Formats: sequence, C-alpha cells, structure tokens
Amino acid sequence: MSKKVFNIGILGTGWIADKMAKTLAKMTSARAYAVASRTLDKAEKFASEFSIPKFYGSYDLLADDPEVDLIYIGTPHSHHFEQAKMCLLKNKPVLCEKAFTVNTPQAEELIKISHERKVFLAEAIWTRYQPMRQMISKVINSGIIGKPVMLSANLCYPNIAQERMYKPELAGGALLDLGVYVLNFADMFFGSDIKETSSHCIKYHTGIDAQESITLEYSDGRIAVLSSSLIAKSDRQGIISGTDGFVIVENVNNPQSYSVYNQDYNLVEKVQCPPQITGYEYQVDCCINAISQGRIEPLEMPHEDILRIMRQMDSLRKTWGVKLSDSDPF
Repeated sequence: MSKKVFNIGILGTGWIADKMAKTLAKMTSARAYAVASRTLDKAEKFASEFSIPKFYGSYDLLADDPEVDLIYIGTPHSHHFEQAKMCLLKNKPVLCEKAFTVNTPQAEELIKISHERKVFLAEAIWTRYQPMRQMISKVINSGIIGKPVMLSANLCYPNIAQERMYKPELAGGALLDLGVYVLNFADMFFGSDIKETSSHCIKYHTGIDAQESITLEYSDGRIAVLSSSLIAKSDRQGIISGTDGFVIVENVNNPQSYSVYNQDYNLVEKVQCPPQITGYEYQVDCCINAISQGRIEPLEMPHEDILRIMRQMDSLRKTWGVKLSDSDPF
C-alpha cells in the first residue's frame, strides 16, 4: 500500500507562503493542494505560479475543503490568532508561522481549543524541527567543549521599512519576527531554568521595538546574551562556549554548519547541515508524523514550549512598554 501524500492548504500568499510552496513542490510526503488569499485573483495567480490544483478567495473556504489535511498559516503575526482559531473550530489541523500569536492569552486560547477538540496544532518555528538541532545538542553534550557555561546568539536584518515590521497593528517589531529565533536558540541548548532576565530595547518612532539585547541568567550560573534588530545586519551566529572550547553555529535562523574549537582556538571539527530543500520540509514532515500517530502537538515543539516562549516575549514587551494588541496582558 502506498503511503498517503498529505494535502497542504496554504493560507496567505506572501513571501513566506511562496517559500513553503517551493518546498512542497519538491517533497514526496506532501503537496501544495490548495491556497487561499483575501482576493480570488491573488490566490489564482499564486496557484498558477506553483501549479496548485485549487485556489480560494476566502480563508474559510480553504478550511471547509474536506481534502485539505493540514493548513499552513503564513500571514502577519497580527492575524494568526483569528485565522488559526477559525481553522481549529472547523477541525482542521494547523501549522502556524512564528510568532505563534501576538501574546500568551491568544496562544492559550488556541491551545485550549486544540485540546478540547483534539485537533492538531503546531508552531512553524522551523529551527526546532531541523536535524541540526539534534546534531548541535549531541556535540555540546559530548563533553568536547567541557561544561557549557555561556551562549550568545544574534539575528539582525535591516528590514524595518517593511510595513508589517514597523506597524504595531500588524504586530511588528524585532522581537516577534527575529528575537523569537534567538530565544528559541537559547531554549533549545540551555533549557528553561532561567533565574533572571535583563534587557534593553530601542524603539522605532511607531512604538515597536527596533532592536534589543536580552541577557538570561540561569539557576546554575550559565548565561545567554541575545540580540535582534530590524536596523542592523549581523553575522547571525550562535556561539556556545564551554570550559574547554566553543561551538560556532552559522546562522541561527537556519543553521548551515557548526564548527568546534578547542582551548587553543584550533578548529577541531566542522560539520555542514544535511542537504535540504529549504529547511521548511522538516516541520511539515514532523506534523505529518504527529497527525498520522493521532497526536495534537509535535514532539519537537510541544504546546508547553510555545507558551513558555510566548510568556518570555510578553514579559520583555511589558518591560519595554511595547504594546501591540488590546489583548496584551499588561
């Protein structure tokens, strides 16, 4: 018996939906079956470009299609909550782009619906699903760099001119778009036993956070120093430093390699990431595996992890005085 190919419905037609469509076009476990936009013309154009069989000028119609097995939401952060909720209430499994929602109350409501209705729900924070996550964890835990005691990570792109980045009503700002990656990087490799958080934010004239630095102190004395910016361009590196050496990860947004150095700063090992389509394929396959096994959340990014990161971001924005929604809990 041949293995089922999952029909993916793409909600949204922006650049990130474009990347997902390109990914699905080269996958064997899933295909882009349908796409929806706010206008039929946009949906039809997108479908034609990527040879997608069905297109809709309504998000509701996409969720009503009985042949759609999983809906990928690739719209601005400000719209994730209402769109994911609509899909879940129609019993459609959802893979929603990061940041998952604008704030914790929204995330809690979606997860509550997921559990009540037994419908799959996941956040598309792609670095959580990639094989490099396990590869990096393995080398850190091997003892080759001694005891890991410090971590740093940065992710900065000069793209504040984009409307969705600078407008509070679109849940703009560096934290939800870029800072979420460095927070996840620290969470994946240093865990969540954080004793104290300190931070500083530079605001844009619209009120969103344009760039920030975040320092996490862990209960056992480890420290993580994180930064993100919508103004600067950075090397995007993540560095895990230990008592006997350090590991440099190239591009925390989609790790392409890691390099291990000893106490004498000599390169011990450099490992490239496995061949990939775009890196998005892993999250799709993890969702397919979870749904096929009857689970409502992926093992790689369970709901409790989504909520932990959302609470971190809420706390940071409260400290900075960056309010993006009337439902913000501060």
